[in-house]
Amino acid sequence: MNRLAPLVCIFLLWISACREPFDPDLRQSDLSVLIIEGYLDTEGLPSILKLSYSRNVNTEEDHTPSYPGAIVHLKSESGVTYSLTDLGFGEFEFAHDIPEDEFYRLYISTNDGKSYTSDLLKPILTPDIIDVGIEKNDLGAEIYLTTRGDDNADDFLWTFEEMYAFRPKLLSYFKYDPEVNDIVNRSLDERTDLCYRGTVSSDLILETSSRFEDQFVFRQSITHIKQGDERLSVRYSILISQKALDSKASEFWETLRRNTDDIGTIFSPLPSNIGGNFKNDQDPSVPVVGFVSLGTVKQRRLFVDVREVSPWIPDVPDYYNCFVEPDTVRRLDYGASFGGGGFVPVNPIFPENGTAPIGYQGAVRRCTDCTLRGTTVKPDFWED
Repeated sequence: MNRLAPLVCIFLLWISACREPFDPDLRQSDLSVLIIEGYLDTEGLPSILKLSYSRNVNTEEDHTPSYPGAIVHLKSESGVTYSLTDLGFGEFEFAHDIPEDEFYRLYISTNDGKSYTSDLLKPILTPDIIDVGIEKNDLGAEIYLTTRGDDNADDFLWTFEEMYAFRPKLLSYFKYDPEVNDIVNRSLDERTDLCYRGTVSSDLILETSSRFEDQFVFRQSITHIKQGDERLSVRYSILISQKALDSKASEFWETLRRNTDDIGTIFSPLPSNIGGNFKNDQDPSVPVVGFVSLGTVKQRRLFVDVREVSPWIPDVPDYYNCFVEPDTVRRLDYGASFGGGGFVPVNPIFPENGTAPIGYQGAVRRCTDCTLRGTTVKPDFWED
């Protein structure tokens, strides 16, 4: 998720908050600011550079984001060039193992004929993550990390990606087959009782290790999961990335974090003051917002099973008012009741001393089908 795009608009929103109507005389270039964001790993771990354009404050809320086409490459002072791969939608992948004792610049040439150059970039060696863990409390559960800074790495930025397994409110292992006008078992490929769902957090987590004794950052909070959150209802995974920053990058991200926390107010530093470490080659006065750093990215993955935080009762608004209808749907009515797909067989009803069901109780599909909110494809990294 691009963290910068919404914030570049705050300045224009601030202008529009004046009591007197005001139509500022802004250049078109000020209304479409290039936004650059990325931390490029120097040891070959694929990392993403994101490019986008800010939008005019008068643009409709449901507008389509604008992404520049571009050619992007990193060049060392010794003249070696490393190209980034265009993935589309403003994302460019960097996957090169480069010398960490050199200085570099990043060059961006957009398809509108403009070009942009970064300040000199010096890779920073990020220390290892010492430990990650989870601690349950009265309000839910806290994911934490422990690390230690050094002479070369004092400021840190942490980002994280989450993935979790979940189940629907009601489990159904059956489906209606119109060819035989009967209820049959779902195959493994048709199961809808266990799914996976993930997200990349946009949170900015920053800390300076020199604030602590021996630069030992103990149990830094990464994210808090509220009691009843679906993420911990079956099994949860979080991948935490630790990135060391120089002082200029740390100042940039801290300013951005304050604006993120106070977004919508007029009292925090305005994005026009955020700047970054890029300039427009044709006109250095044209604003460019964003920051790119080079360095090693250290990662740790944590898995959490629901048994580790039990009791944990999920509270999922999408599954409110889910129940099994008490009436039994008999075979003559299977097609009428289950044929449309919106109503699903759940519980077989057997006669006394019988082995074949005389009908099924059912429920609406949204309560039984996890594929409406996730995927049944297990992630490659997943550990059961």
